[in-house]
Amino acid sequence: MSMFKVFDISGSAVSAQSQRLNVVASNLANVDTVAGPDGQPYKARQVVFQTVLMDASGNVSGGRQTDDGVTASAGVRVSNIQEDQTAGRKVHDPSHPQADAQGYVTYSNVNPVEEMVNMISSSRSYQNNIEVMNTAKSLLLKTLQMGQG
Repeated sequence: MSMFKVFDISGSAVSAQSQRLNVVASNLANVDTVAGPDGQPYKARQVVFQTVLMDASGNVSGGRQTDDGVTASAGVRVSNIQEDQTAGRKVHDPSHPQADAQGYVTYSNVNPVEEMVNMISSSRSYQNNIEVMNTAKSLLLKTLQMGQG
């Protein structure tokens, strides 16, 4: 495997984790919302990752072998962003303008503790993949310097 494939693989992970961080930020921003633009409570969103095979040029391949007979390397991408269908938190507050007939207000179903765990996990994965790319860059530079004498 070429050293340059490391950049494609880690780059795909950095891109996927960046999207995950954006979704987590959106979820955290809507922890205490009552109703969105459609009048319904905000539903937490979760990122779904998918493994993708990449050919020698870093493009998504169909799982075929490269010209030298080596199977393409694997990266990752976001395949879907799903809404969590669990019910939102209900709070009894008859004076609230969004209260239902029984006096309950339905808030978003975002669990801030879970979202903080997702944020830490995603952030660390992002940082680790950046570190992989920095290490590969350093190794390539040292390899080039070996011939200088």
